[in-house]
Amino acid sequence: MKERLTIIKVGGKIVEEPETLAALLRDFSTIEGYKMLVHGGGRSATRVAAQLGIETKMVDGRRITDTEMLQVVTMVYGGLVNKNIVAGLQSHSVNAMGMTGADMNIILSDRRPVKTVDYGWVGDVKRVDGKALATLLKSGVVPVIAPLTHDGKGNMLNTNADTMAGECAKGLASIFDVHLVFCFEKAGVLRDENDDESVIAEINRATYSELLEQGIVNGGMIPKLDNAFAAIDAGVSEVIITKASALNDLSKGSHLVNK
Repeated sequence: MKERLTIIKVGGKIVEEPETLAALLRDFSTIEGYKMLVHGGGRSATRVAAQLGIETKMVDGRRITDTEMLQVVTMVYGGLVNKNIVAGLQSHSVNAMGMTGADMNIILSDRRPVKTVDYGWVGDVKRVDGKALATLLKSGVVPVIAPLTHDGKGNMLNTNADTMAGECAKGLASIFDVHLVFCFEKAGVLRDENDDESVIAEINRATYSELLEQGIVNGGMIPKLDNAFAAIDAGVSEVIITKASALNDLSKGSHLVNK
């Protein structure tokens, strides 16, 4: 029987504010069994770039990562944000280790090809070394992964944190009983977007198709759920969509399952 592994993905907004970060660290530290954290940090990168006189360019909500911006996100994601989380977790007796995809060669990516937009030094995940991550986990280390990978040619790549969490979950599914948790601003997938109490507790493939047909799931939630079910297809036990403030009770939120 596989041992349970909980992978938590949190956005930059949560880890960049002292109050929400403190709550996250406290709740994450209480999660039992093997665990790891994948985080963002976009707002901090934008702020530091402005302080350095570097313009932030976005296309459809995605950051253009030219050479100057790559230097900023590497410093901010892999340094400032990541190490604040690690230091905070150590204060809760969690033996955390901050990492990027380049460390131990755990996540290798290809630079995104230019189509209609040149995103610059942005990576699309090619391979996750699940065995290397498992070695860390089984030795008592809790990986804290920044949204950076590398191309194997000496270049760092800015990489979507949601994608990294999903790919890590897939890469570890053959070794652990993986439960992947995406923390959003809402309590889960809502039947009525204006009613925070209308959380859909369980979603399987059939339910998802119905929600799509009814227009209840739309917009940016569609690719998120598509990616979640791709993780489930790859052997992840369940994907949970919930608020970061609900980490102390993962029975809440929306549970995407293979049924």
